[in-house]
Amino acid sequence: MNPRRPEFGIPAVARTLAWLRFSAVIGQTATVLFVTKGLGIPLDTPRLYAGIAALGTFALVVRWRLAQSWPVDAGELMLHVAIDTVVLGWLLFLTGGATNPFAALLLLPITLVATALNPRHVIAVALMSLVTYLTLLRWNQPLPTLGSGLHILGMAMSFLISACLLGWFISRLALVLRDNQALAQRIRERALRDEGFLAIATQAAGAAHELNTPLSTMRTLITELRREHTDGVLAEDLALLDSQVERCRDSLRELVAVGKAQLAQASEQRLLGEFVADCQHRYSLLRPEVALAVDLPEAAAALRIVVPAGLRHALLNLLNNGADASLANQADRIALQVQVTGDMLEFRVRDEGAGFAAGMAAVLGTPFQSSKSTGLGIGLALADATAERLGGNLHAREAVGAGVETVLALPLRPLLAAEAVASPSPDTAETASHGQARTPAVDRR
Repeated sequence: MNPRRPEFGIPAVARTLAWLRFSAVIGQTATVLFVTKGLGIPLDTPRLYAGIAALGTFALVVRWRLAQSWPVDAGELMLHVAIDTVVLGWLLFLTGGATNPFAALLLLPITLVATALNPRHVIAVALMSLVTYLTLLRWNQPLPTLGSGLHILGMAMSFLISACLLGWFISRLALVLRDNQALAQRIRERALRDEGFLAIATQAAGAAHELNTPLSTMRTLITELRREHTDGVLAEDLALLDSQVERCRDSLRELVAVGKAQLAQASEQRLLGEFVADCQHRYSLLRPEVALAVDLPEAAAALRIVVPAGLRHALLNLLNNGADASLANQADRIALQVQVTGDMLEFRVRDEGAGFAAGMAAVLGTPFQSSKSTGLGIGLALADATAERLGGNLHAREAVGAGVETVLALPLRPLLAAEAVASPSPDTAETASHGQARTPAVDRR
């Protein structure tokens, strides 16, 4: 988990001012005690302590207010700054006015407000500080002669406080600006990626429309050939061709159905066990040469979820990539583990391949980047885009022993249907068992 980054805006500046207000109460009290008790300089302590008490009371009120749900607006922030300026001006009036070394602290509110409010408000705060300073030049209670040494010490303390606060605040602001620049760069990259996906989707829709006719012709011809050749090796090959053509037609029909469901904003609700069994069946038709071991706890299988568009294809892409990696390493099996971890639903695909190729970990999910000579480089990118769209993430790591474990993690709560947990009915269990019975090449554990 990334550390919490600082933020800026009206609420953030209000919280910063609240923290500085408490610090000012402590610092002002300590300064009055040091000057009166330590240095023996007489001051108007009753009115000084009254001003500090008023500031402390206001700090407590603001602290309570910031804990409430209603937002802080620009007018309220300006009111906070005005009260702070008046109290500071009152304390400076009692301690020498503009000749007090700490009069430079009147500049700090301008710096804080400039990061959150528009120029009109910044000008108002600047004028407020200027009027206070000019007033203190004309009206104040002069301090006894302190000598140049104490005055220089006071100026040094004022400079130190201003430098520390400005350095801390500006460093936070710079960090936020760098984060915003990085976020803008990520948004730009995602926009370019989505533009590429949109172009692919447009081409896919056109190709699906064009492929329907030749597939129908092929289906007709294969059916006639199967009537003429009912036995032998050729009959087996024709049966395989017929199943593959039918698979292509199913994919086209599913493509159209997904598009219609997206336009109608219809959602598919299924038990998680049914969804995994369906993906398992589809995988066995695509890659019968690589066995798939599925680990799905009964509690997770009983969850009824809303299957979002693209999730099935994202999972099949991960399984297909895992199968390619295992075959490249002379292995013939992969594993799928589905589990609920906290509030996340995780699909963990582990292959028995040789691990990451040099530099491929850095481009995981990058469109048109593939470690396979025959790969298009969009499978992982589509899975990553699906995970991002659903509020999750896709990451891969070297597995213990050998191979790579790719994890598709999605927030569980948005996926849950109205009835979060359902007990599978006998019909559902029978359907799932039939789905597994159609996949004899699949290894189950």
